[in-house]
Amino acid sequence: MSEKNKYDIIIIGGGPIGLACGIEAEKKGLTYRIIEKGCLVNSLYNYPMNMTFFSTSEKLEIGGVPFISHNSKPTRSEALEYYRRVTTTWDLKVNLYEKVESVKNDEGFIIKTDKATYESEHVILATGFYDLPFLLNVKGEDLPKVKHYYDEPHPYFGQKVIVIGAANSAVDVALETYRKGAEVTMVVREPEINPRVKYWVRPDIDNRIKEGSIKAYFNSSITEIREHEVDIQSPEGPVTIDNDFVLAMTGYQPSFPFLEGMGIQIGDDDMKTPVHNPETMETNVSGLFLAGVVCGGLQTNKWFIENSRIHAEVIIEQIASRELNLS
Repeated sequence: MSEKNKYDIIIIGGGPIGLACGIEAEKKGLTYRIIEKGCLVNSLYNYPMNMTFFSTSEKLEIGGVPFISHNSKPTRSEALEYYRRVTTTWDLKVNLYEKVESVKNDEGFIIKTDKATYESEHVILATGFYDLPFLLNVKGEDLPKVKHYYDEPHPYFGQKVIVIGAANSAVDVALETYRKGAEVTMVVREPEINPRVKYWVRPDIDNRIKEGSIKAYFNSSITEIREHEVDIQSPEGPVTIDNDFVLAMTGYQPSFPFLEGMGIQIGDDDMKTPVHNPETMETNVSGLFLAGVVCGGLQTNKWFIENSRIHAEVIIEQIASRELNLS
């Protein structure tokens, strides 16, 4: 293999935490390559166009590059601009639109992508969880009108829209599409809106439901989706309503088969937490580390940019010390 494809570290995932790992590798003088299957910070790019972060800008900063936003909480657009600037400032080595297909451990790691093959002594997995939505597993889910990702409200003006879910994403989508002229119905498995919904938004959705502006079926689920109708199983029995679009805000999950294919063990707890040492972030596979939200398995509300930035420092310090001992 060409020496140009051999690195101290391969970082899988070009989100904020993957970039943070690259920055720490730069500081330590380690050779690395960040491989991202989509665009830079692909998950953030796929967020709704008008999204505002929960966090303040300084909590999203990496690499000592100041994040200046117009308001106390930055927007998606500002975040995309910021992480482009971080990448340029640190001259990070990022391969975009390159998908990792396999990672094999054979006296070092062999990483195969759809474009090349790499060798590395260490691998950092910073892939997040935004790629695989939880499916409804009902007839009609494959219709074009069913969306698991939401971008903006304009296409739904004048349309009958079902929003599935009761957490922050579902509530935001329901309120925004309603205010842009959609006829909105929520279908919620639980008996109420999720208690963890943002405190400044919860009264808004509760009041819209109470006044009937947004119809809500609680303790309910969709049983079939057709071109112009949806069947709902409610506490009062089966219900069929007219429908143009289904926005399934059901959450997302890591690619567990991808993790297991690398040899990472998945815990038997309800959250399917990947096995790793929380002090070093190293998995049960020596030299293979986890960084960011992927560490939490299905517990996607545990790790965020602001509290997992430290993973980059912890991991690179481990790797740098090992490289020093080998030299």
